[in-house]
Amino acid sequence: MKHSLYILITTLALASCGGGQTGEEKADAKLAKLKKQRSEIDIQIKELESKNPDTTRKATPVSITVVNPVDFTAYVEVQAQILSDENVAATSQTQGTIKSVLVRTGDKVKKGQLLATLDNALIDQQISGMEPNIQLLKSLYEKQQKLWAEDIGSEVQLLTAKANYEAIVKQKSALIAQKNMARIISPIDGVVDAVAIKEGDVISPMLGAIRIVNFNKLRAEATLGENYLGKVKTGDNVILEFPDLNDSLKTKLTYVAQAVDPISRAFVAQARLGYNAKLHPNMSCKMKIANYENSHAIVVPVSVIQKTANGDMLYVANGDKAKSVIVTTGRISNGQVEILSGLNAGDKIITEGFEETDNGEKIKIIE
Repeated sequence: MKHSLYILITTLALASCGGGQTGEEKADAKLAKLKKQRSEIDIQIKELESKNPDTTRKATPVSITVVNPVDFTAYVEVQAQILSDENVAATSQTQGTIKSVLVRTGDKVKKGQLLATLDNALIDQQISGMEPNIQLLKSLYEKQQKLWAEDIGSEVQLLTAKANYEAIVKQKSALIAQKNMARIISPIDGVVDAVAIKEGDVISPMLGAIRIVNFNKLRAEATLGENYLGKVKTGDNVILEFPDLNDSLKTKLTYVAQAVDPISRAFVAQARLGYNAKLHPNMSCKMKIANYENSHAIVVPVSVIQKTANGDMLYVANGDKAKSVIVTTGRISNGQVEILSGLNAGDKIITEGFEETDNGEKIKIIE
């Protein structure tokens, strides 16, 4: 009897010490049970959402824009410079010391007008010293002509007198030409833009002395990469923007080069401007060449276009829901992109809030 009681007590002790589950095993079992319950609840929630989705999600606030056909122009934008067809540096044809400067900056001058002179006293002296000989040889030649007319004297005497006279006349002409080389003459009609000399300066033909600019022959010139070949042409409308002047003007391309520079891989486009009091050579500006126009284009902001595996996509408001639409895009200009297909006039595109919505989701249009 005592032996049986001892066995029972021992069994109960073992059961209480290690015969059942540990604390960790109980926690794991409880966690597994809860996960199973949560999984069952999630399934039930999804079933309810699929039956009545509008009651389980709030409408996304969005802003819309109604698209309608508009005038659309796409531009090629490049940096340009204002130049003059006639912008020259007048200088002397010989080396010497400046004797006088006859013009100042801002003076209007004519082609051939004397601008400055060099000291050529030595040449003047030579010309003056030749005058008596010229008159003497001229007189002798004239006398020989009279004698020859009266059959007096020989032909050799006449020809010698003629040769001597013509030779000294040519020498004088050469000295006068040399004297003229010591004068600075304006090669064009224009305005004196800069005077880089003063009396007493030594000048040579290599140094520009007086700059003359013809402001009646201005042009805007830009250099474009060869990838634009065929995309711009003579006659295209152009807008020139001058940020420093806070101004712009409209004109047309008057020349587009057909050959690409082999080094820079670029070509030149020009717009002739004529006279403009606001413009000056070497000014910079932005040239916007209109190379595409559509008077009935459907356009949307570039920012609403999203790239997807199926192509460019945007959202439109379809009643109180968002609808994704695949579109074909065209030219881009000033933050707007032309839609070639996928949209129709009157469609309401979502311009704000589209990042937070999805196809078929409920939306709330904010006025």
